[in-house]
Amino acid sequence: MNRVQGAGSREQGDHRAVRFFAVFSALVLFVVSSSGCGYSLAGRGSFLPESIKTIGVPLFTNSSQVFDIERRLTERVRSEFIGRGKYRVLPGTAGADAVLTGEISSVTLTPSSFNEQQLATRYVITVTTKLEFKDVKADKILWSNPVWQFREEYEVTNATQATDVNAFFGQEANALDRIAQNFARSVVSAILEAF
Repeated sequence: MNRVQGAGSREQGDHRAVRFFAVFSALVLFVVSSSGCGYSLAGRGSFLPESIKTIGVPLFTNSSQVFDIERRLTERVRSEFIGRGKYRVLPGTAGADAVLTGEISSVTLTPSSFNEQQLATRYVITVTTKLEFKDVKADKILWSNPVWQFREEYEVTNATQATDVNAFFGQEANALDRIAQNFARSVVSAILEAF
């Protein structure tokens, strides 16, 4: 008789485990789907007025010593706006509802990590810019930062003692592209999400 009760108990235990798993799975699915809404919008939000459909991004001016950085940063910012999918992006101001202007003040290179021979293996690259995003039709500045600093660490492929930024970017071809991409992402996020 104990054997029969044990089997029934085991079946009840298995049934409870299945029911618990089903309830737990449903709860997890509910939580994930509920919180998923917020996460799916991260990086895609926008506080901009509905009237802004077209954004002009003229070529940034370059007061730094780094050759061609203005073109790369400007192109990446345009691409980032386009990637957000809501806006038409123009290379100038004509026909734009809003315009982003930028001036690159400086680009600095600072060693941050060294090997045993005291050669730098990692650098901090700092790009300092003046940025302004203006609603042209309302003649109102929506966002600005007169000293926007973007910093990124970059690990070099060969340890060096580079002090000249142009020489560094000449040796590390991917560095400028990566910095331009991350710079653009941070600027566009700051404008659209008002961080």
